[in-house]
Amino acid sequence: EVQLVESGGGSVQGGGSLSLSCVVSGTSVDTYCMAWVRQRPRGGLEGVATIDTDGRLDYAEFVEGRFTISKDSAKNMIYLQMNSLKPEDSTTYYCATRHRRPCSVEGTTLYGINDWGKGALVTISS
Repeated sequence: EVQLVESGGGSVQGGGSLSLSCVVSGTSVDTYCMAWVRQRPRGGLEGVATIDTDGRLDYAEFVEGRFTISKDSAKNMIYLQMNSLKPEDSTTYYCATRHRRPCSVEGTTLYGINDWGKGALVTISS
């Protein structure tokens, strides 16, 4: 059974930074496409960033160079470093796997994810 446990959420002022972590068990971070997705204000999930098995990265347009996804194969963890945070970034972020191609933000948003954690709440004040 694949389990994903996020940590690192919290509250910061606009312009601040947060770092999310995800402990992965039941599979390797090098087996599947790994992703961070977030809850949309009106429901549903949208892709934030993906990292493929070969390390290829993809980001949503709204990231605008502010976020960085990474993974540590030895620790079996993935991370999302978020800088220059905006109030509109406030929502719940989920660590996720995607088993099928493509490994991309569009793929996670349009075609879904397979496994996800309970989420980490991020709140950005203006």
